[in-house]
Amino acid sequence: MHMLSRFTAGVALLLALPTSLPAAASELVSIKTPRGVTQKFILMKPDQPKATVVLFAGGHGALNLQSAASMKWGDGNFLVRSRDIFLKHGFMVAVMDAPSDNAGGMTAQFRMGLDHALDVSAVVLHLRKVSPVPVWFVGTSMGTFSAAGGALGPAKVDGLVLTSTITRAKPDWKIAGSHKDGVASMPLGRVVVPTLILSHKKDGCDITPAADGAKLKRALSKSSRVEIILLEGGLPPQSDPCQAKSEHGFLGIEETAVKAIADFIVK
Repeated sequence: MHMLSRFTAGVALLLALPTSLPAAASELVSIKTPRGVTQKFILMKPDQPKATVVLFAGGHGALNLQSAASMKWGDGNFLVRSRDIFLKHGFMVAVMDAPSDNAGGMTAQFRMGLDHALDVSAVVLHLRKVSPVPVWFVGTSMGTFSAAGGALGPAKVDGLVLTSTITRAKPDWKIAGSHKDGVASMPLGRVVVPTLILSHKKDGCDITPAADGAKLKRALSKSSRVEIILLEGGLPPQSDPCQAKSEHGFLGIEETAVKAIADFIVK
């Protein structure tokens, strides 16, 4: 073939290839849960998923999703901004929004409660119809209340990942009396599925210290497999220590953090 013809054919082939696989694989899903509220989530599906990860953002968790690529809040959250990386590892991804009756934001009490667990269970049933692969809950910061609460609820989940876990309630929180150790005060002894505890060694947030991983592991007494992974490195903080653009949110080592999660899931 003439050199120019080969070049033209090569250009045509490149133009024919998809240029944004994650975007093409994304859709906004909205379901009605058994308690009558609307639950939205971003769904990203590879051709042959290894497993499904349900991602729970930190903070108040109300993304207020407008589309699969547009949200009013939360696009900088560690798990939300890392969703394409999870997809790249071969996982089907569900990025959870707050339900319609908590559109202004979810409290820790709600995240741990039965209503939220029922909504999450309805999402899991939907996801299993899309692809019958193992389902894992992955939470970060305040989202660890949701992930742990979901694992303790009616959803048949296959594994749990807790990142930058809340392990110390602030004195002015309503849960300070009942859950002074945050997620570690939840009945984690009922969790039987494999659980990963992931933290940054230099997480400077006073309610998510990496040293409390041992406390969480002791509480997960019946989990079939518990592992603590501490990461290092990253970029200089661009937010305060309890926000997502710091060691608390694995800034600059998102690929490393997601790989650690992926390796644990497929182990």
